[in-house]
Amino acid sequence: MTTARGGLRGWFAGRGKALSGLRFTSLRLRLVVVFALVALTAAVSASGIAYWLNREAVLTRTQDAVLRDFQQEMRNRAGTLPVHPTQDQLQRTAGQMANSSQRFSVLLVAEDANGRAVYGNSGGLSGFALEDVPPSLRTAVNKAQPVDSSNKSPYHLYWQRVTEHGTPYLVAGTRIIGGGPTGYLLKSLEPEAKDLNSLAWSLGVATALALVGAALLAQAAATTVLKPVHRLGIAARRLGEGRLDTRLRVSGTDELADLSRTFNNAAEALEKRVADMAARDEASRRFVADMSHEMRTPLTAITAVTEVLEEELEFEGGGFDPMIEPAVRLVVSETRRLNDLVENLMEVTRFDAGTARLVLDDVDIADQITACIDARAWLDAVELDAERGLHARIDPRRLDVILANLIGNALKHGGSPVRVSVREEGGETPESAQMVIRVRDHGPGIPEDVLPHVFDRFYKASASRPRSEGSGLGLSIALNNAHIHGGDITAANSPEGGAVFTLRLPRDASALTEEPPEADGDGDGSGSGSGGRARNGGADEGSKGGAR
Repeated sequence: MTTARGGLRGWFAGRGKALSGLRFTSLRLRLVVVFALVALTAAVSASGIAYWLNREAVLTRTQDAVLRDFQQEMRNRAGTLPVHPTQDQLQRTAGQMANSSQRFSVLLVAEDANGRAVYGNSGGLSGFALEDVPPSLRTAVNKAQPVDSSNKSPYHLYWQRVTEHGTPYLVAGTRIIGGGPTGYLLKSLEPEAKDLNSLAWSLGVATALALVGAALLAQAAATTVLKPVHRLGIAARRLGEGRLDTRLRVSGTDELADLSRTFNNAAEALEKRVADMAARDEASRRFVADMSHEMRTPLTAITAVTEVLEEELEFEGGGFDPMIEPAVRLVVSETRRLNDLVENLMEVTRFDAGTARLVLDDVDIADQITACIDARAWLDAVELDAERGLHARIDPRRLDVILANLIGNALKHGGSPVRVSVREEGGETPESAQMVIRVRDHGPGIPEDVLPHVFDRFYKASASRPRSEGSGLGLSIALNNAHIHGGDITAANSPEGGAVFTLRLPRDASALTEEPPEADGDGDGSGSGSGGRARNGGADEGSKGGAR
């Protein structure tokens, strides 16, 4: 049974490969079929015409020779008989007539002196009989035609072709003018039929050979025509894979050569355009990165000064004039916002350049969320529904950035309490299991026309609110951090009210990365993560804030 099953599996596999090859060469197959049909039509038409012409020629030639000989024998032999011959005379004359060069059977019919019908047969009692003559032919032979200027004889020679037991015969008859016997002949056309059958077989073989030749010619033509098309398809696939230096070898001056030149010109133009766009994109990213790096040094000094000013503001009797105290607070707030913006721009630049890397560690998801909430003093405003012991191998710093953005946005733009729940969704294998973290608020929700744009950079739901306290990059950075783990974030409105952000991360992100690299000297992180001070919220709420 195993052998039989393996044989069937092999047979089906072979059939599948054959059908796949047939589909792959469908254009080739169509060319072969068209060539074969044209050749078959031409060969069948030519063979049919040739067979019909030869058949008519052979039969007409044989028929004319037999009828001419029979007519001459009727004049020379039957015409010498008396008007009322005896049966012996008819029998002898019929035998003499049958010995002519054409070798046909003869039947002579007459009336004797007593008015009785007598017969003379060249083949004896078992030979050609009157019953073998079609009635219509007998009627035509014995019917006298009116004699006039256009018809000088009352009786004529009539003939007919019949088939008996698969053998064709020529039957003819006439009678002697002025009185005398009526003569009939029976000539077998079997030799001519065999010759025509041989001719038909020859034409059939010639048609089959023409069909095979047409198929071979179509195959050669298809190979010649489709080879450049096949090369063009391979070049197009390479071009689609990003190998923009792909070019076709051009030879000849036909339409396929023009197509190859057009493809090369298009590929060259595409390569140039992509190179220009890449150069501009690289220059833009480099400009943002350089600008961010250049701004970090003065911002560090300014931040240190603002922290001193902030501490003075918090100290009772800081000595600030009440008139300038609001300005000092504004400087402190805007400096902090500018610092977050620069850090976020540097993080976005890393994602765009593809240099962002994961530093993986085994973390307890519940502990990680608790630490994120505690570091930002959100314990009283956030409800956590997470079982301890759910571990995942992820980048804890980037998870902190994601959670800080999602929870911070929910607190700022939603409504308390904010509920964070953690569930595990199992896959077919442990490696495919996912951690699902949902952050739900109790606010008015997100407008339906805004939902598709909540993760866009710098998106503002209303033009009347072009400025928000955040940088407008927080949710975008959170989404990029989820993607680099092989996960995703989705936004929706809960049926019970409020917005729900769902974060899905694999239990083990190491399958998506190579060896974990060491952390960057620059920190390779977002300033909106846990690096901020607790009172700052630690999250950039600009994206969601603009969207809701």
